[in-house]
Amino acid sequence: MQIKDIKPGMSNITLTVYVVSVGRPRKVSTKYGEATVAQAVVEDETGTITLNLWRDQVSLVKPGDVIRIENAYTKEFRGKIELSIGRNGRIVVLKREELEEEETFDEEIFEEE
Repeated sequence: MQIKDIKPGMSNITLTVYVVSVGRPRKVSTKYGEATVAQAVVEDETGTITLNLWRDQVSLVKPGDVIRIENAYTKEFRGKIELSIGRNGRIVVLKREELEEEETFDEEIFEEE
């Protein structure tokens, strides 16, 4: 499946995508207790979509990764389609793009004293 084919309310979605970015994790209260959630933007050659990452999934995915998403589902939230991983779904990292040392920076270096 490709991102252009995704519609709200779909389930059992499997697709391979490139991770563009991963947002800052935050704590939320759910009916199952407190959980960590972050949003990632993923893309393929047909478009981009938001992927909701929960709990252990947050640390699994990094920008630059190529991942296969299995058993995902979609919901519409605030007018946009979002992708989430089903209870029996998973994320498989197919390729990890390591950043070159010169492409990274330490925020502390830029802080004023």
